[in-house]
Amino acid sequence: MVEHMDTISFDQFRASGDVADWQPDGDGAAVQFRTGDFATGARLFASIAALAEGMNHHPDVEVTYPRVRVHLVSHDAGGLTRKDADLAAEISRAARELGIEAG
Repeated sequence: MVEHMDTISFDQFRASGDVADWQPDGDGAAVQFRTGDFATGARLFASIAALAEGMNHHPDVEVTYPRVRVHLVSHDAGGLTRKDADLAAEISRAARELGIEAG
């Protein structure tokens, strides 16, 4: 049986911490990071992958030449959950550590 997690509103997601760059996107939240080149995007993706594996929560990530777009939603819950907020904050911190800005 799948454990059901309680969903949170986007306002609750936003109030949860270090997620100011994230925007509502469908039933989840998304952010776009300006990497400027593919190699920087690949480094950010590697950080996101490690965080996602560590939290056992996996976002949709699109890596292109000038940017990385990340979308988070808890599919099993049908919306945003605390896991999404926690992972979003970690992803934002990882981007800042690499000198990558959202936008």
